[in-house]
Amino acid sequence: MAVPLIAGALLWASGTVGQAPNPFRGQRLYVNPESPALRQAAAWARSRPADAAHMRRIGEQPQAIWLGDWTRDIRAEVDRLMTQIGRAGALPVFVAYNIPNRDCGLYSAGGARGGDAYRRWVQDFARGLRGRRAVVILEPDGLASMDCMPARLRDERSVLLREAVQTLTAGGAAVYIDAGNANWKQPADMAARLRGAGIDRAQGFALNVSNFHNVQVNLAYGDRLSAMVGGKHYVIDTSRNGRGAQIEREWCNAPGQALGRAPTANTGNPRADAFLWVKMPGQSDGTCNGGPRAGAWWPDYALELSRAAAALGSMFPR
Repeated sequence: MAVPLIAGALLWASGTVGQAPNPFRGQRLYVNPESPALRQAAAWARSRPADAAHMRRIGEQPQAIWLGDWTRDIRAEVDRLMTQIGRAGALPVFVAYNIPNRDCGLYSAGGARGGDAYRRWVQDFARGLRGRRAVVILEPDGLASMDCMPARLRDERSVLLREAVQTLTAGGAAVYIDAGNANWKQPADMAARLRGAGIDRAQGFALNVSNFHNVQVNLAYGDRLSAMVGGKHYVIDTSRNGRGAQIEREWCNAPGQALGRAPTANTGNPRADAFLWVKMPGQSDGTCNGGPRAGAWWPDYALELSRAAAALGSMFPR
């Protein structure tokens, strides 16, 4: 199933001088008909029809597909997904999440077992693309969180990300390097990290992945960061930022949040290529605030997010 971001033919639009074309303009994004939210809606259809409607509210939106060390054969899986999504006439959006020493050993710990293993994984990822167009969000928190590592591993991470940008771009992907969120690193610091990670060869950078900061805060931060990295464009994860409140310390299954703006390339900002649902609403951040393990489906949290969005009046809040 595919839904249009912007009405029109499935064509790449012309871009501005010095910046690659917006890969989302005129494209459709994929809605997984077997998503956890839609399966939950089907399970609740008779016994909890109102709650089932909230689940459909989530499941009917296009969401990114995360790929990492749990994917046994990354080349075959990417190839399969590219074929499946291509048949639906949609643009695939993937998240590459397999960097060594991932998440500093916290809730989402894991990743490839060393630099060479990561290189092979990325190469196989690119081979699965087979030159077909896709978007890849590269390593959420990979740059912002690397202070936890010794200098030699930070340097290695920058090299690995730079090589990943080159490999995935050559494979057909528009790559957005994750740049944390608006209240994590100062723009000058993050700009230096992005330059070390190969932003010059990437499509741009990604903000607010799995976080809750509101759109305006992210746009302001993204514009400042863009000016420091050669005018590169960016995308914002709006899956759970509908409340519009500042979140200073709470990032893990933060309570009192809401679904954010529906995915669109119509951002109203020439540097923001798209608002996306990168994080699946209802997928746990980890065993915090009552949640299950990281990545597990948590229907109660999904329901809370959807109910809160409905109370705000739409999925197009602040």
